[in-house]
Amino acid sequence: MEYSDTITLIKNKRGCYDFDTSKGCSYGMANNTRGCYNDCYAFRVAHRYGIDFSKTVLRNFKSRKHEQNIIKQINKIDMPFIRMGVSGDPSDNWQHTLDICLKISDNSQLYLFPEFNKPKHIVIATKHWNNLTNEQIKILSNLNVCVNTSVSALDKTPLLNNRLAQYNRLKKYCKSVLRIVSCDFNLMNEIGRKLHLIQQRLFENEYVLDTVFRVSHKNELVTSGVINIEKFKFLGSHCYVSKYNKNTYFGSCSRCPDMCGIILNN
Repeated sequence: MEYSDTITLIKNKRGCYDFDTSKGCSYGMANNTRGCYNDCYAFRVAHRYGIDFSKTVLRNFKSRKHEQNIIKQINKIDMPFIRMGVSGDPSDNWQHTLDICLKISDNSQLYLFPEFNKPKHIVIATKHWNNLTNEQIKILSNLNVCVNTSVSALDKTPLLNNRLAQYNRLKKYCKSVLRIVSCDFNLMNEIGRKLHLIQQRLFENEYVLDTVFRVSHKNELVTSGVINIEKFKFLGSHCYVSKYNKNTYFGSCSRCPDMCGIILNN
């Protein structure tokens, strides 16, 4: 089964408003049977419902009426942003993502968050499988967008270097933050020590977010002793996480102090 190609605005269990322009992740699944780091949470959810996560499906409005209804829903939500890149990567097709952003931004008179009297932000979480062109960045610069570039010390070097380059490239044009998927690396393990040093350098960047890695206790990183894990209660159920900073927030989006980086000044 594949995802529907109809775009939706859905509040997930964490309280984040998912407005994915695509669902599924062909790039992330290309070399890993269970997605990035062989433990993608979005893959696990898709697999549970029998959805083929390796097939990327672009999502769009079905009619002008559907578009207007979505915009009205956005106007009523209880968060200052919507997020693209929950169960798919917007970089899979940047032009499609920007086209959707333009459609909702063209209706900015409906696009206000009453409590702050400011336009809602569009948070784009991406691993930059494809890089934005210069022309696309010009379009992005005119939108109320916060790009979360997802990185980890677990990334292969070429991918990590490109993601850091795109994060720095975008700083001139929009709010650009580094979303670090961090781990509690085992310093008694040789690989763990090396990855820990890479991770420390990542945190030396400005405008960073710390994202806790939710991981299976059967993941090879765990069984080989590269990372340490703990069992946490999260949204009413238990899960294993590798938590680098014990003070990092891990809970519902509505109480998160970071708000996906929209409150950071850059």
